[in-house]
Order: sequence, then C-alpha cells, then structure tokens
Amino acid sequence: MEPRISLITLGVADLERATRFYQECLGLPRLETPPSVTFFELGKTWLALWSRESLAADAGLAAEGSGFRGFALAHNVRSPAEVDALLARVAACGGTVTRPGQPTDWGGYSGYFTDPDGFVWEIAHNPDYPHV
Repeated sequence: MEPRISLITLGVADLERATRFYQECLGLPRLETPPSVTFFELGKTWLALWSRESLAADAGLAAEGSGFRGFALAHNVRSPAEVDALLARVAACGGTVTRPGQPTDWGGYSGYFTDPDGFVWEIAHNPDYPHV
C-alpha cells in the first residue's frame, strides 16, 4: 500500500446538518456532489459525509453503536490563538468543546471538540509540524 489516505468518510445521522457544520462553520471547500453524499477537498485527501446507515451497509457492518470510536481527526494551525478561535467558532456552530486549548507536554498547544455526530477532532498548534 502506498503511504497516503485518499478519502476519510464519516457516517453521519443528518447529512444536511453535517454538511452545514463542515461547510459553514469550519469553512471547508465543498465539491459538487450528488445529493446522497458530500465531499470536501482537504488538499490531496477528501473528506466525505455519508449517511451512517449507508456507510455501515457498504462496509458490511451494523450501523448501531455510539461513544468514543477509538480515533481522532486532527487539524494543525499556526498559533495557540488560532486553536482558541477555532474552538470558539465550533462551539458557536453546534460542536462540543471537550477540552479547551491548553499547553501540551510535547511543547505545543491543543484542544478537542466533537462535531454534531460525535466525531472527535483535535485542533493543535505544533511549532515543529511542517505542514501548516
């Protein structure tokens, strides 16, 4: 397998609500898509939103389940102030800040939020991360 992730697909309960959150709150660039799925371009990786039931069926799994899913998506920003500003924006748009921005033991600054479907995102400033 080549070292790349092409697409991250989140199974969401309400596609319209999730699309609004990612497009209007986070400001992700939306691609033209059919009505049953939403794609956002994130550089060379795309983020897809699809109904939870459809994604589970496509993967051959049951759609039931909730709580911590065992992973987090992460977005790095240029400063601790950007971490705090993005977390404040997310909270105003219906996301839930689960840990406010704070200094980390690895020399950066980060906080966490969950989107309206409970997917976990870390917003971080890592002064040593080259891809911001």
